[in-house]
Amino acid sequence: MEIIFDKLIDSYLATNVGIVKDFLSQELSAHLVDNITALYAGEQLVTAGTGNELLINHNKLIRSDKIYWLDRIHNNIYENVFFDLMDSFVSHLNRSCYAGITGYEFHYTLYEKGSFYKRHLDNFKQNGNRAFSMIMYLNSEVDGGALRIYQGNDTQDISPNAGKSVFFKSNELEHEVLITHLPRMSITGWLKVAG
Repeated sequence: MEIIFDKLIDSYLATNVGIVKDFLSQELSAHLVDNITALYAGEQLVTAGTGNELLINHNKLIRSDKIYWLDRIHNNIYENVFFDLMDSFVSHLNRSCYAGITGYEFHYTLYEKGSFYKRHLDNFKQNGNRAFSMIMYLNSEVDGGALRIYQGNDTQDISPNAGKSVFFKSNELEHEVLITHLPRMSITGWLKVAG
């Protein structure tokens, strides 16, 4: 995995947006899709909002996805495999880049057909401990739902294909999720520093 970790880091260092294929294996992606599908069927996903836990805004004109926070306490075998992978990546990132990452938080994200998330930064004004944003895509079929990243006057659209991971600084790059025409599934989260 360190080869894939290095590809993601090198891609980030070259362009400010790290992208790598096969960060998640096809097998793990398929199991995580099964998890999201079961949670969705059981109405366990909640409407996402903007802001933090103290001040949250549910405006479907800005953001219309559904989420479910991941936690080892759920003791799901495949989510724990994902957490083990993230522990390895954080250790490698800290060792090779002195990143100072002390924790992370991740959730499943499901964009139903017609859903989107308008242009935004992944950083709270009151709390800047989100250092890096990460998205791991799970879709085997894709129609719309690209991640659009803004860098100055330039934009980059990233297709949400299964196994692909995207990595960038949370407080630097504005981005949005374009309208999806098929359900779009991912794990989305942040690598955090002490704050």
